[in-house]
Amino acid sequence: MEHGFTWVSAIPGLNLLPDYTATALLVGIAMLVWAALASRQIAAANDAVIPDEGFSLRNMFEIYLEGFYSMLIEPVLGERGRKYLPFYATLFLFILVNNLVGLIPGFSPATSNVNTTLGLGLLSFVMYNYYGFKESGVGYLKHFLGPVIWMAPLMGTLEIIDHVIRPVTLNLRLMMNMFADHLVLDIFTNLTYLVIPVVFLVLGTFVSIVQSYVFTLLSLVYVGMATAHHDDHGDGHH
Repeated sequence: MEHGFTWVSAIPGLNLLPDYTATALLVGIAMLVWAALASRQIAAANDAVIPDEGFSLRNMFEIYLEGFYSMLIEPVLGERGRKYLPFYATLFLFILVNNLVGLIPGFSPATSNVNTTLGLGLLSFVMYNYYGFKESGVGYLKHFLGPVIWMAPLMGTLEIIDHVIRPVTLNLRLMMNMFADHLVLDIFTNLTYLVIPVVFLVLGTFVSIVQSYVFTLLSLVYVGMATAHHDDHGDGHH
């Protein structure tokens, strides 16, 4: 969905990029700046275990990571999921901020464009397969063949189709929901004044959070499925 005017089109250099690319770039830069400043505050602290007093970028960063771990990582992957926290916390925040930025008049939401959402879907696909190979090596391919060797050709075909469909469904779910959400908000903002747009802005915020959650949750489920065999055999106490 393209807007008639966007703030990024007024910035020299960024106006040479598609609006959705420029918006995603700005979001990525903002996230890097936040992480760098929070890391600097942690490094400058006398005791990194003790939180800062009052409001700080470091406190925001730590609260976000702890909340993400307890709400998404731990319920899906348990304690073993802590090693996946950096990537998937970044993925969730990138999607969420892009979704929310699209609610601001004058910004073209990156997550309502198929190039962005398909790229995120493919990134999720690459990463869970990477983690699967990293945990189990070539043995990761065994779960594509099923438990019975004579059914391997059929099971292998079905598994390949299933895995190929995953990034496509992640892409379509996120793109279509965000496109429809921002389109409705734009329509009612242009037709009415204050009360109705505020209602749809609140609804749009809720949809943005839910879609970010669903995308990341499914990505973590795929990681769990890709690494389950390794962990089941490697950790006998489970």
